[in-house]
This record gives sequence, C-alpha cells and structure tokens, in this order.
Amino acid sequence: MKPTVLVMAAGRGTRMRSSLPKVLHPVCGRPMVAWPIIAAREAGAERVAVIISPDRDLCAGLPQGTETVIQPEADGTGGAVRAAADIIRASETVLILSGDHPLISAEAIAGLLEAHTAAGAAATVMTFGLDDPGSYGRIIRGSEGDLEGIVEAKEPGDATPEQLEIREVNTGTYAFDGPALADAIARIGNDNAQGEYYLGDVLPLLRGDGHTLAVHLVTDEGVMLGVNDRVGLAEAEAAARKLVLERHMRAGVTVVDPSSTWVDAGVELGEDVTLLPGTSLRGLTAAGTGSVIGPHSTLVDTVLHDSVEVIHSYLLECEVLAGARVGPFSYIRPETVLREGSKAGSFVEIKKSDIGPGAKVPHLSYVGDATIGTGANLGAGTITANYD
Repeated sequence: MKPTVLVMAAGRGTRMRSSLPKVLHPVCGRPMVAWPIIAAREAGAERVAVIISPDRDLCAGLPQGTETVIQPEADGTGGAVRAAADIIRASETVLILSGDHPLISAEAIAGLLEAHTAAGAAATVMTFGLDDPGSYGRIIRGSEGDLEGIVEAKEPGDATPEQLEIREVNTGTYAFDGPALADAIARIGNDNAQGEYYLGDVLPLLRGDGHTLAVHLVTDEGVMLGVNDRVGLAEAEAAARKLVLERHMRAGVTVVDPSSTWVDAGVELGEDVTLLPGTSLRGLTAAGTGSVIGPHSTLVDTVLHDSVEVIHSYLLECEVLAGARVGPFSYIRPETVLREGSKAGSFVEIKKSDIGPGAKVPHLSYVGDATIGTGANLGAGTITANYD
C-alpha cells in the first residue's frame, strides 16, 4: 500500500516573529517542512502534497517532486484538508502530517499505516499520553475503549472540565480511507469557539456512517515535538542533532563530544571518521573513511576523501583529496582542490586554486587563483594572486 500524504503547512507562524515562513526555518540544515516529507517517502509514500497559504511560497524548501495545494483562507485544519479534496478522493489511503513537526520518523509513519490496515478502519488517529496535555485535542473513547472523537482544547468552551482531564491527546497525524474522508470533510461545520473547521470533526461523521475508527497510541516523543516559536525551534534542533549524531555513530563514526558537535542532516560520513569537539559540518559536506576533523573546525559543502586531517580550520565549498592535511588555522575557500598528500598549514588562506599532489603551503601564506605543481613547497609569507 502506497499512501498519498498531505502535509499541512499553511499556518501563519506569527510567533516565530520572522519574515521567513515558519516551516522554512532550518532544522539541522534542512527546512523544517522537508523532514516529514522525507520521512513519509522513506515509509513508502507515493504522492506527497503540501498544503500552503496563497501568500507564502514554500517551494525553496520542498524536496523535488512535492506537490502544493493552496488553502484559500486560514479556516483551520479541516479547511486545509478540504482544499485537497480532489487529491483525497482519488487516493485509496491518505496520511495527514504536520509541516511543523520535523521529528516524526519513517518508523512512526509505517507503524500508523500498519495499525490502520490491521484495523480495517476508515480513520486511524495517532495519539500520545501526556501528564500535562495543555491545549492539545483530547481523545474521546467509548466504554469499550473504541474511538468516538476528538475534542479541541485551544479555547475556553471547546472542551468540558471532564474532557480536559483526559491525558491521551491527538498528535495531529492521521491515516484515512480516501473516499470516506472526501465525503466526510465536505460535511463538517465550524460551530466552535474559534470558528474554524477542525479535521477531528470528521470522526463522528465517519462513525455515524458505520465506518470503523481506530487509535494508534505511540510512545515516540518525536511525534509531539511541534515548533511554534524560536524556543521550540531550538528544542527541535537539539533533538534532531542528537538523532543525526546517533545515526552516524552507529554507522562507525567516532564523535568524541556529541554536546559540542554539530552535523547537518545532509552530511555523509564514512567509517572510522573521527569528529573532535567543536566541529560543525554543514550543508552537503562529506568525509571519507578514516578522516579526522577538529577540534574546532567548520566545513560547509566540502568534500574530504579518505584519511584527511582538518585541524582548527574553516573550509567552504572545496575538495580535499586522500591523505591531505589542513590546519591549524587555515581558511580554504570555494573552488579549491587540495590533491593527494598535500598540505595547507598554519594561518594559510587558499582561494580557487589547485594544490598539486604532495605540495605544501606550510604557513603564513595566501594562494589565490593559482596552480601549484606536484611536490612544490611555498615558503612562509608567499602570496599569489591571479597567477598561473
């Protein structure tokens, strides 16, 4: 079963206090909205559409092949899903995800799909238990434990005092039968404290139509980590960074001090790479087997081949071939290639240059727009500019 996925991303995000749309803020170097899209694809999604507002262009943050659907007005989660009615009607199974929940995993999505299929349900809601559920929607179960509906708790009057005591909450992630959802979403109303259309209101309608409803209770805290402001963004960044580092460590990378090491989601590292404290690897950086990076080094969109050493240095959009050494205190700028066994030493800046195999720029030099031949050794204080 390959589901269609709808990612809700039309919210204004005013609490971010930013000109950048909330879901485009990066989490470990990846736009927030891209995280659930990538997770959905890893879980087997065939078609992914992001629901956006008419005045926010999110295309820069969407992985290739992602569709967009415009929600004409900000009228709630139900209104967002209603905007995608044509896609829903043409889909056998529809997953609903949130664009500001970057840490939902492919495993969590796959688990929801399995539960949905096993229950033969028209709707399955992913839920989580919280000691302090705050304004999260409460899960209403019947006497047999079956799902009856969701009660919102955003505003006074949405839920009764008894309902507010419920600790099981809606995560905002759902699986639906497509045609059943398309029929029900057209019938929901907005008679509530906020005057919005709530997606959860389709559940009683589906139940009334004789459909089965199911609940999928999870313990993965990542499904609940939504971002509303800069504080939440920092929390998501910290949690995502931990997951990224753990993935690399389990694949054979040594991270001496994870608390002081930053690795973006798109970074690739070979076995036996060592990351020393204060290291930051950003963008599409890659490092080959046995390389040692740090302490206190930053690499941005840089490729290291095998057994490279980078100490106390900053590398930007360059390539360092096998066995080369950089630093300490080197600045290697775009379009530079350091070839096999070469060296850029202390207080060296190199820009748009090709440093030949075994060549050395040991210290206190600037090399710009130059080709340095095999085995050359530049003395201290050497400066080149636009030199062939």
